[in-house]
Amino acid sequence: MSTTSSPAIPRIAFLGTGSMGLPMARRLCEAGHALQVWNRTPAKATSLTARGAVVHTQAAAAVKDADIIVGMLENGAVVEDVLFAQDVASAMKPGALFIDMASIKPREARDHAARLGAMGIAHIDAPVSGGTGGAEQGTLVIMAGGKEAEFERALPVFRIFGRATHVGSHGAGQLTKLANQMIVGITIGAVAEALLFATKGGADMAKVREAITGGFADSRILQVHGERMVERDFAPRARMAIQLKDMRNALATAEEIGFAAPVTTLFEQLYADGISHGLSDLDHAGLFVELASRNGMS
Repeated sequence: MSTTSSPAIPRIAFLGTGSMGLPMARRLCEAGHALQVWNRTPAKATSLTARGAVVHTQAAAAVKDADIIVGMLENGAVVEDVLFAQDVASAMKPGALFIDMASIKPREARDHAARLGAMGIAHIDAPVSGGTGGAEQGTLVIMAGGKEAEFERALPVFRIFGRATHVGSHGAGQLTKLANQMIVGITIGAVAEALLFATKGGADMAKVREAITGGFADSRILQVHGERMVERDFAPRARMAIQLKDMRNALATAEEIGFAAPVTTLFEQLYADGISHGLSDLDHAGLFVELASRNGMS
C-alpha cells in the first residue's frame, strides 16, 4: 500500500496589523496558520493571540523561521526601515518569500526586490484594493508584481485574502495599484462634484444618485462613496491623507517615466487643499466636503 505525504504548511509571519492588516492576519489564523505577528504598537495585535498567533515585540524575531512573510506596512519609507534598518531582511532565512502588500512607489518595490534577491530572499509586490470591508470578508483585489514562480508560491496566501492577478515583473503590482488609485480618487471627485452641482440647482441628491444608477455614469464609486456623500458619512475607511499619498506617488512615478498626468495633478491639489482645511482624517469621500465648501454649501 502506497502513501502520499501532504505538502508542508508554510510558516507565515505577518508584519503590520493596522486597519487593513489586522483582519487579514485574522483570516490567516482562521485558515489554520500558526501565525507569527509583529506590529509597531504591540497592543494592536494582541487580539490575535486568542486565535493562536504569537505576537513579537521585535520584527526580526517574528520572521526568523518563516517561509513566507507578509508585510502590510504604512508606506515605502516604513517598509525600507523595517526590512533594512531593523534587520528584518537579515533575519529571514534564505529561500523565504517576502510579500509586500503595502502601497509604495514602483521604484521602491524594484529596489527592495533587488536587495532582497542579493540576500537569497524572494520578493513579490502585491498591493490591494477593497478597503477594510474587503480585508474582513476576504474579497480584496490583489495586484501582484514579480516572478511567475513566486506568484504561484504566494497564491495559497492570496486566496485567503481575495482575488489575485499577476500583472508583470517587480514593481508592476505597485504601478497597477497607482492606476487604481488614480481612478478611485478622480472618480470620487467626479461623483462629489456632480451630486453637489445637482443639489445646488435644486435637485434632491439622493434621488439624483438613484436616477443615474444603472446608466453609463453608474459605478462602484457612485454606489459606495456616493451613498456616503448622501448620508454625510465620512468616517474613515480609507483616509484623505492616504489618497493624497497615492496621488503623489502616482505623479512621482509619472515624472520618472515621462508621462503627463494633468487630471491626476488637478486632483492631487484638491485633496491637498482639503487636507490643509482640516479634512485629513476623513474618508477619501470627504473630498465632497472640500468641494461643498468651495460652493458655500454646508
